[in-house]
Amino acid sequence: MCELLAMSSRHPTKLTSSLTVLASHAKGISRDGWGVAFYRGNDVALYRDITPADESHVVHFLESNGPTTTLSIAYIRHATQGAIGFANTGPYTRELNGRMHVFAHNGSLTGLPRFHGKGRFLAVGETDSEQAFCLLLERMSKVSASNLLPSLEIRLNLVAEFAKELRSYGPASFIYSDGDLLFAYADRRIQPLTRQVSAPALYRLECPVNKTPALVVDRLGSDEGKAQQVVLLASVPLTDEAWEPMPEGELIAVRNGEVVSTIQL
Repeated sequence: MCELLAMSSRHPTKLTSSLTVLASHAKGISRDGWGVAFYRGNDVALYRDITPADESHVVHFLESNGPTTTLSIAYIRHATQGAIGFANTGPYTRELNGRMHVFAHNGSLTGLPRFHGKGRFLAVGETDSEQAFCLLLERMSKVSASNLLPSLEIRLNLVAEFAKELRSYGPASFIYSDGDLLFAYADRRIQPLTRQVSAPALYRLECPVNKTPALVVDRLGSDEGKAQQVVLLASVPLTDEAWEPMPEGELIAVRNGEVVSTIQL
């Protein structure tokens, strides 16, 4: 099954071993590609490959040489819809109102409506995940003014309605960002041990001020006198630290390493 990873921090940070730990999980069945998006301002540096993540030299390069960021989304793929190829490999990115939006989804959505030559946001590949992203952005564009973000409340409610609709088509856990907020919705996923579709589908690791998790590197350094704060999200815990399972139906919004809003759907 696919796996997701996201990081939000108060100050610029480097994803390090988090990428290689995630990539090591491709030794199972998630061998159909991988990707990672690093936000820098309103734009992203996007790296994708269709080789198994655990065999990719690029992943090891990024562990040592990847860009610093305060917001990142990563993904390893187990193909259920669409052939193995770049067009079907997340995370997916699109521009809306002068900033890049990023989306990654874990699950298989059956019967999700597809756009056929209508709307601004059309899928390049054949995956249900990309089609869901296009659907979300079409709705987001209707509440967005040029170069302005809607309020947190408007965005959160729109994403919540989208999540409720999406889960009617199948397991619908996803991570989405507009460069300001990181949204994470926990639904269900195939559990590795039981092979049953159930919660938890996402885990959260919140690191208190000035305690940086082992999976990232704080690029400020403690001598800067600036308190760091980090939130990590993953489909399965990546370390022995105190990862908390997210309840089924929980939607959170994260900004600068702090959970700023929570909804239980």
